[in-house]
Amino acid sequence: MTAGTRLLLATRNAGKLAELQRLLSSAVAGVSVVGLADVADYPEAPETGVTFAENALLKAREAVRYTGLPAVADDSGLTVDALNGMPGVLSARWSGRHGDDDANTALLLGQLADVPDERRGGAFVCAAALVTPDGGERVIERAWRGRVVRAKRGSNGFGYDPVFVPEGLEVTAAELDPAEKDARSHRGQAFSALVPLVAELLARR
Repeated sequence: MTAGTRLLLATRNAGKLAELQRLLSSAVAGVSVVGLADVADYPEAPETGVTFAENALLKAREAVRYTGLPAVADDSGLTVDALNGMPGVLSARWSGRHGDDDANTALLLGQLADVPDERRGGAFVCAAALVTPDGGERVIERAWRGRVVRAKRGSNGFGYDPVFVPEGLEVTAAELDPAEKDARSHRGQAFSALVPLVAELLARR
C-alpha cells in the first residue's frame, strides 16, 4: 500500500466514520479514512437491493465510480423472526418515512403486540462491503442476536436500539455505553472483520 492511501467510508454518519478510523488506525499503517463530507458531492444511488449485502456493494461501487478511491459501505437493519425477517432492508423506512425512528419503532411494536415473549427473537444484521478501483470486492456480514421487548428503554442508541435486548444481557442496546455497544454490535463485528481485508486489498495498490 502506498503511503497516504485514502479510504472512503461512504457515509455521512460521524459515528460510523470515527469507529472505522479507530479500528484501522492501529491495524493498517498509512491509511486515512475519510467520509462523504470530505469528497466532492456525487449522486448517491437509491438502495434498491433485496439484501443488506447487495445494498452495501451498490453504495461502495458508486463511491469508487465517482471518486476513484477504494471505498467501504455498509447496510444494516433489524430482522425479526416472527415477521419472517422483516423489516430487514426496509428497517429505516418501515413506517413509510425514511429515518423516522419513533414511527418505525411504534409500528414494529404494534405488529408484535400479540406475539408472546418467547417468540420475539431477532437480530441486527450488518453487511460491510469493500470495493477497490481495480475491481476487488469483499463483503462481510455479521449478526447480533437478541429479542424485541415491549417498550423502549435507554437513550444511548438510535433506530430500534431501545427495544432490542441482545442475547446474554438484560439491558437494551440503547442502555449500553457506546464503547460496549461498539464491541458487541453487528456493525462493530462487521467492521472489525473488514480490517484485515482492507490491509490485504490495499496492499496490492
